[in-house]
Amino acid sequence: MKYSICFALGLFVLALANPAPSSAATQRNFVFILVDDLGCKDLGFAGSKFHETPHIDALAASGMRFDHGYAACQVCSPSRASIMLGKATPRHGITDWIGAASGTKWNRDDRVLPSEYEHVLPKDDTTLAEALREGGYTTFFAGKWHLGTKGSWPEDHGFMINKGGWDVGSPKGGYFAPWQNPRLESGPDGESLTLRLANETASFIESSKDKPFLAYLSFYTVHGPIQTTEELCNKYRDKAEQMGLTQTDTRFTLQRRLPVRQVQDNPIYAGMVETLDNAVGIVMDKLKETGLDKNTVVIFTSDNGGVSSGDAYSTSLLPLRGGKGMQWEGGIREPYIIHVPGMTPPGASSDVPAIGMDFYPTMLELAGLPQRPEQHVDGVSLVPVLKGGEIADRDLFWHYPHYGNQGGEPSSIIRSKQWKLIHYYEDGRNELYDLANDEGEHTDVAAQHPERVAELKQRLDGWLAETGAKIPQPDPRFTQAKFDTRMKNVREKLMPRLEKQHADFLDKSKNPSPNWWGSAKD
Repeated sequence: MKYSICFALGLFVLALANPAPSSAATQRNFVFILVDDLGCKDLGFAGSKFHETPHIDALAASGMRFDHGYAACQVCSPSRASIMLGKATPRHGITDWIGAASGTKWNRDDRVLPSEYEHVLPKDDTTLAEALREGGYTTFFAGKWHLGTKGSWPEDHGFMINKGGWDVGSPKGGYFAPWQNPRLESGPDGESLTLRLANETASFIESSKDKPFLAYLSFYTVHGPIQTTEELCNKYRDKAEQMGLTQTDTRFTLQRRLPVRQVQDNPIYAGMVETLDNAVGIVMDKLKETGLDKNTVVIFTSDNGGVSSGDAYSTSLLPLRGGKGMQWEGGIREPYIIHVPGMTPPGASSDVPAIGMDFYPTMLELAGLPQRPEQHVDGVSLVPVLKGGEIADRDLFWHYPHYGNQGGEPSSIIRSKQWKLIHYYEDGRNELYDLANDEGEHTDVAAQHPERVAELKQRLDGWLAETGAKIPQPDPRFTQAKFDTRMKNVREKLMPRLEKQHADFLDKSKNPSPNWWGSAKD
């Protein structure tokens, strides 16, 4: 376990300057910032040289970074449900993004049938918002929900105010007004949806400064469609040229089923990331302006890995392997920041593995509210770590019995200390990686450690049985010939097309879209 230098001294000084809340009058507020599809290597503090994120970098420097922070799943809806419920995905049953094909409706010539899954957040559970609301908090939601249709929107699960949360997982109409959203009136032509959600959150904070609140800002960005302004796109085209990235000949490599991006140089995506960062700055500035920064916990994370394949192929997570939808670290490891004024000295970091289910019990403890172990059964409070202490070692698990649109394979995962076992349902094989010495998962060492593989697989099987996980079954329609034809098309048609398209993004003589994606322009 590692922490920043002089952690204990820093804690002592902070404790003198910022005593912890001791009554309802000083009960901590919460701002929970959830970004869609943001990769853990997309931010400046995490090593990105191309994207510019000064506000998020400052937030990371002000609190604790969990360098092994994970989402509960490699796609969005399951991860979001696990944050809300404190439960692993097979327990609540939402194991794929809501709307994905399952069973025989999946018809892409694959070896197994993706398992069936739940399509709404279960009503019998107590959400994080409901728990805080029962504890006297005003609860506010802005942005992407994607946890059910009408009747299972944010206002049906504990949020008193809902700005923009409904069925869909991407912004209908795009990121510039006019957009179509029954829970958020469209702004003037060209208004940024990302900045609008930040401003709505800032307005809520201003109106709630005299009572404890939860502001849950769940951005639609940086999910596709990948859109930015002409000004920002040109800025990052210039930057790519200055960095020598326009001379890149090969941006993609084939990993199993689809090409995966190997370089960060997409000027459209970089512009989106900068707008996201400015939106975070709006919220942080409002906290400071109102004086609430001294008593507000700010949490920042993402719901799954960055989109290095499938969809928009927009970023690279190197040195981690893969990205969104995939079973490797790029698909599940996330930015994971918790800032607690008066508790954690600036710049602290931890290598304690943490996961999305941990936010629920952590926030309850920080709010001074009773734990609900029967609800957040798969999460643990990270407060001891935030205070410079430890939590007991534990195994982390994932179950994704589906095919990702980004090339992921039906699999289950166990991480135990530095060891990570991936079990695949197509052929029953197991991969074993030593993350301490092979963070990029380049070398499968299963053959060198058969006893460890057997032990981890037994523990994984026990967890799957305990949680009632659904296991995908063989698809009798599968033919090897059709699969081989599909892969040939990926190699011979998709790869060259992607290389040209992404090179063209940096060509100043070409606009990615004739009207810059609906942004109002004369």
